[in-house]
Amino acid sequence: MRTLTDLQKKIVPDILKVMQQRYFILQSVANFEPIGRRGLAEKLSLTERHVRSEIDFLHKQGLIDITSKGMYISKEGTLVLEQLSDMMREIVGLSVLEKQIREKLKVRNVIIVPGNSDEYEWVKQEMGKACVAYLQQIVKDHSVIAVTGGTTMAAIAEVMSPLNNDNDCLFVPARGGVGEEAENQASRIVSEMAKKANGEYRLLYVPDPISESAYHTLINEPMIKEILGQITNSNIVIHGIGDAKTMAKRRKTSEETMKKLEMHHAASEAFGYYFDDHGNIVHKVRTVGLQLEDLASIEHVIAVAGGKSKAEAIESYFKQGKSDLLITDEAAAKQILRG
Repeated sequence: MRTLTDLQKKIVPDILKVMQQRYFILQSVANFEPIGRRGLAEKLSLTERHVRSEIDFLHKQGLIDITSKGMYISKEGTLVLEQLSDMMREIVGLSVLEKQIREKLKVRNVIIVPGNSDEYEWVKQEMGKACVAYLQQIVKDHSVIAVTGGTTMAAIAEVMSPLNNDNDCLFVPARGGVGEEAENQASRIVSEMAKKANGEYRLLYVPDPISESAYHTLINEPMIKEILGQITNSNIVIHGIGDAKTMAKRRKTSEETMKKLEMHHAASEAFGYYFDDHGNIVHKVRTVGLQLEDLASIEHVIAVAGGKSKAEAIESYFKQGKSDLLITDEAAAKQILRG
């Protein structure tokens, strides 16, 4: 028998589109409050005029509070957002998508959130919230959580909340710092995560990549040796998946290596390894921290990556089968299935 949602899709599809858009607006206000109409319009790629009419409606319904500082979600709006969450999963068909992605990528577990993180910043935060909720289920006393850098990891840090433990989990950077903005560096991200989770953290001040000679010198330094021991003994890893070309540029890769990556059709990057469409390693940069082979002995390896633009990279990385959970978004999932 068809569900009510299936019938609505057939008979009144416009209503579901309006509901989805208002859900996105409420979600954005909740994540970025206080926020003005112009800022909201930019984040949602909508006209100010359209946002104004939607905000007026949501305000009249008591779902949004408007102040001189900007808009806030009301208590009633928060409640409605929570209640809409499961309905949105059904409307978008996320449960079906998750099953299809599990089968296609041969990954044990998949969590998909609505939207496209290429277009909406709040979608990254929703992936972050899903990651935090999963952490709260699996974290144990004395857990060591290794985290890589990048914008997605930074979004997880933004929404981190206390974990279900006795305040003794330890956050460590999974690798040295790539040449990117300070707020996206692994060391800064783990410090923010630890503070919000009521845990502890250790830092690793090492560039990524480094020369062979520098690597052998650094790993024998007592302080570096100690933190590397904690990193390799972590029982939870949270990491992103990078587009190969983007990551190569971020690392200021030489022209010769860029040509090599192009020639071998490099599609994804993780932990300093570059993979082609079939998951074969085509290049490796020397990094201090977790290596691909270390993942086999780690209990929980969580990959978080989304956006339609990341679909090829996600599929490429999972040909290696090193992670047991993928947290992604609707746009990436649908693009993977089209491939």
